[in-house]
Amino acid sequence: MDRRAFIGAVTVGLLIAPLAPEAPQAAEIARIGWLAVNLAANPHLREAFLQGLRDLGYVEGRTVVIEDRSAEGKPERVPALAAELVALKVDVIVTSGTPQALAAQHATRRAMSQGCPSSPRT
Repeated sequence: MDRRAFIGAVTVGLLIAPLAPEAPQAAEIARIGWLAVNLAANPHLREAFLQGLRDLGYVEGRTVVIEDRSAEGKPERVPALAAELVALKVDVIVTSGTPQALAAQHATRRAMSQGCPSSPRT
């Protein structure tokens, strides 16, 4: 390859490089907490959620990590599981009902009042 062709190829590469889609970096992998009273009772909800993520281009294990927590039918366990997800510093907590959402809200507020950031990106 002559010098002009080489310089031309490098120049074109540098000019189009910003247009290429970037691969997600390790810090950009979304972490989602899934909180349910009983995951086994409604597997279709989780599958529909995963399908929605796939439709948006997310791939479980590559661009998104999902931390599942199930109270296994024991609602009294939900607050502790919510606190566990907050301690894991997931980006968002998805729930399948109001009691779980309230437990997640309470756990998040408690962590924030103790000075613990809820996101690993802060």
